[in-house]
Amino acid sequence: MVEGSGEPEPSDSLRTFGAMLQALREHAGLSREEFGRQIGFSKHTVESVELGRRMPDDDFVEAAEPVLGATGAVRKAAEHLQRRPGLASWFRQWARKEKEAISLCTYECRMIPGLLQTEAYVRALSADQLPPLDDTEVEELWAARSDRQKILRERPHTAFSFILEEHLFRRRTGGAEVTRGLIDHVLNIASLRNIEIQLMPLVQESHAGLQGTIHLLETAKLKWLAYNEGQESGQLISDAKVVSVLQSRYARMRSQALTIQDSLSLLKRMRGDL
Repeated sequence: MVEGSGEPEPSDSLRTFGAMLQALREHAGLSREEFGRQIGFSKHTVESVELGRRMPDDDFVEAAEPVLGATGAVRKAAEHLQRRPGLASWFRQWARKEKEAISLCTYECRMIPGLLQTEAYVRALSADQLPPLDDTEVEELWAARSDRQKILRERPHTAFSFILEEHLFRRRTGGAEVTRGLIDHVLNIASLRNIEIQLMPLVQESHAGLQGTIHLLETAKLKWLAYNEGQESGQLISDAKVVSVLQSRYARMRSQALTIQDSLSLLKRMRGDL
């Protein structure tokens, strides 16, 4: 499943980060209470992070960095820690870059992409996850998806493009009710000005995406990156030649898929057939 299930970070890595944080704090001549006051966190939170009992969130890391010398050490160390429950380890680096992208392009032929999934759809996918997930893991999966989806509304200047195979809806994963809710959700998202959703029809004689899914993003520095995922693995691609090939394929698919208006009309007809 895209984004997969999250495994806990090794406790050693948390303790190592905490020890480094404590050393930098003490080198700066700050007590836990003073340090916490400067970064806007309690003494208890600082202690928990330093002892490796708590994962520092992004706000903690960003606030700590300038207070502890602004060398980049805290931020760099945190990159190896940042665990978002419900996200597979191989997906986390892409998920971080996703939050800062100015353009995101997604072609999916296996399932509705995480940024467009509903809670009911996530739970339906989880039913066939192997090895089986417990209730906590399923809750973490949905929490992670829901958290990621905030960028659709919180980043109105980011351009999102989705090309989805028609059969993803025709399959009716989870049943008719789940699919109706999914289509309603996708139609609602499609009403946002910064989001374009197109369907690749079932019958399409020419298709540039037959080699698999495509995930592309453009960074704030105008650099394009790609992501490729298989079962239990994922790869961030920065090679300009490879990314260029994927961009060309995606551009071709945009012309081969239904227009945005025709795609929305088809979604509405499919919903009416349920």
